[in-house]
Amino acid sequence: MNFDVERYRNDFPGLNRSIYGRPLTYLDNTATSQTPKCVVDAIEAMYYNSKANVHRGVHTLSQEMTMLQEAARERVRRFINAYSTEEIIFTRGTTESINLVAASMGRGFRDGDEVIVSVMEHHSNIVPWQLLSLNGRNITLRVIPMDERGVLDMDAYRTMFNEHTAMVSVTHVSNVLGTINPVKEIAAEAHRHGVPVLIDGAQAVSHRRVDVSDIDCDFYAFSAHKMYGPTGVGVLYGKKSMLEKMPPYQGGGEMIAHVSFDRTTYADLPFKFEAGTPDFIGIAAMHKAIDYMESIGMERIERYEKEILDYATGRMESEFPSLRIYGKAPEKDAIVSFMLGDAHPYDVGLLLDKQGIAVRTGHHCAQPLLESLGLEGVVRASFALYNTHEEVDRFIAALHRIEPMLL
Repeated sequence: MNFDVERYRNDFPGLNRSIYGRPLTYLDNTATSQTPKCVVDAIEAMYYNSKANVHRGVHTLSQEMTMLQEAARERVRRFINAYSTEEIIFTRGTTESINLVAASMGRGFRDGDEVIVSVMEHHSNIVPWQLLSLNGRNITLRVIPMDERGVLDMDAYRTMFNEHTAMVSVTHVSNVLGTINPVKEIAAEAHRHGVPVLIDGAQAVSHRRVDVSDIDCDFYAFSAHKMYGPTGVGVLYGKKSMLEKMPPYQGGGEMIAHVSFDRTTYADLPFKFEAGTPDFIGIAAMHKAIDYMESIGMERIERYEKEILDYATGRMESEFPSLRIYGKAPEKDAIVSFMLGDAHPYDVGLLLDKQGIAVRTGHHCAQPLLESLGLEGVVRASFALYNTHEEVDRFIAALHRIEPMLL
């Protein structure tokens, strides 16, 4: 396809460094993406020229920074096709977004209620629901199984609903298997039973077009640092009708209308859920990251990354008889998790690093998933819009070099 990857690589100075005298091949994009110069330049400019607290000052700098933050909120709204900026809550990341929903919605859960999750969830979509049991209530997780390809068993999912089902909370894309889950179908089934749905979109928003109105989910969570933006910034989308009914997650400045020692009233959406000073510079910089992705085109990014994924997968399967890939769903993101024979994932990762190849090893904060596969960890290579076929070749050559060392 016509995709000028070298042009885009030039936008990422961090890709130009060497590791142990070899060019960096960055294949850990599922953990965090690199950041283009336009985003870093925006951060620098705001720190030097417009840094002032938002929504609290009548002076020029405060007004400028407030406008930049609220412009970012509108940019996020359009990016995911939400109905209103009142539905866009800024958080510190996907993890806090999920914790917000679990803590706030969870106050209304009853003893014996159940939350449906999938076997492939990140810990951040497991532990917050388990924490609800700490106050004496018994909240149970019901787990959607998957088949040997890493595809969710939707027939099993449809049988899980009962009078105790309080929430469905599933990942859009598995951070280990790369499986793209049928979230629209998942949401539709839950709504047939009157159950709200949260989607963990951390691994989706930088790789494909996400339309929360089309999915019809009640909540959607994601992080800026996985979509070429700054660290420490995230988004929770929530339907206005849901957010209005939920109590605040945290208390403090910004989220109040009036405070007295007798009673506090809360601010309107979205500020009811944004206690304290936000990372207003990071939020405004996320605007630039979204602009960058959409200047390339989300559909073009998705097609190119699939091309890279198919190329890498084809070479790995054909050239390494001992190599096992985990996650072979028909609809799959640009992630390859694998084992090289019986070699320990950490050994593979360390030896790849010595050749300039950055991959992730371990359980990837998905221990229940790895345990279901009979594994303690895997090696994960994950791709982004700036990765090249030549980098895949380097990765494959490095695997050939280390294979006889480990097997």
